[in-house]
Amino acid sequence: METDPRRRVVAEAESWLGTPYHHMGRLKGVGCDCLALLAAVYCTAGVAPAIDLPYYPPDWHLHRSTERYLAGILRYAQEVAVPGPGDVALFRFGRCFSHSAIITEWPQVIHAWHAGGVIRGDATQPLLSRRPVRFLSPFLDSFPG
Repeated sequence: METDPRRRVVAEAESWLGTPYHHMGRLKGVGCDCLALLAAVYCTAGVAPAIDLPYYPPDWHLHRSTERYLAGILRYAQEVAVPGPGDVALFRFGRCFSHSAIITEWPQVIHAWHAGGVIRGDATQPLLSRRPVRFLSPFLDSFPG
């Protein structure tokens, strides 16, 4: 098994490519959304514990300004200025940061997109390029001090 946790995360994310989009789904090859993809990939890669995701409506980010997604991720990761492979890119959609992607090598990402399932993406392309983005890392080697 790969010993580098960053490579394990990227390899696990790649193994989800082609999985259809399904709100709150978490089954490789069957269906997932961007949050469930993070929870499954980081747990399987041994970087985070198993996370029980509470119910969330598919359009919550359009009607609220509360940073629920960001607050949840910050329980397991820390914001960083420069992302590395296996880190999270969190994009603003609607009124708050509400779409995540796993970085393979910035600006290349893997994410669950409602119109395409789990796909490779490029954050310099129109789908993501004009969106504010924050970077978060669950890796201890990224934390200062």
